[in-house]
Amino acid sequence: MNTNFARSPTAAAPSAGTIAGGIAALHALAARLLPPSVQLLAARLGIAAIFFLSGRTKVEGWFTLKDSTIDLFRYEYMLPLIPPEIAAPMATFAEHALPLLLVAGLFTRFAALGLLAMTAVIEIFVYPQAWPTHLSWAALLLPLVAQGPGNLSLDHLLRRGRGHK
Repeated sequence: MNTNFARSPTAAAPSAGTIAGGIAALHALAARLLPPSVQLLAARLGIAAIFFLSGRTKVEGWFTLKDSTIDLFRYEYMLPLIPPEIAAPMATFAEHALPLLLVAGLFTRFAALGLLAMTAVIEIFVYPQAWPTHLSWAALLLPLVAQGPGNLSLDHLLRRGRGHK
């Protein structure tokens, strides 16, 4: 059995120019398929789902706070300075309202900043060992704070309506 995998003398190696051209074409295709507005929409939807679904575990029906939610804040989260009877409804409301704003792309920077603050509180006071998860949340939120929601948003439509680009 021949195990010689050497290139035959007649097979041409790809030239550097061909490889560079292929990479440039791939880059151009990716830029067309994934413009910033699509990337920011994906970030908005992804992080909104994480927080909204967490909020849904804390309520019954539309928005009745579960008794177990107060206990969660009292015995597991144990936030300093804020009593569980106040922290639980505030955080649960934020976990519902801020993601809905992100999905709509309305007041996006405000909503993303609010979730980024929640992420920091969770990281510092509740689950510091979960920093890889919290870092991934921050990676989705930081572009939204810095760049806004992109063109696929109500913020963009409202800004356009006021004559801004």
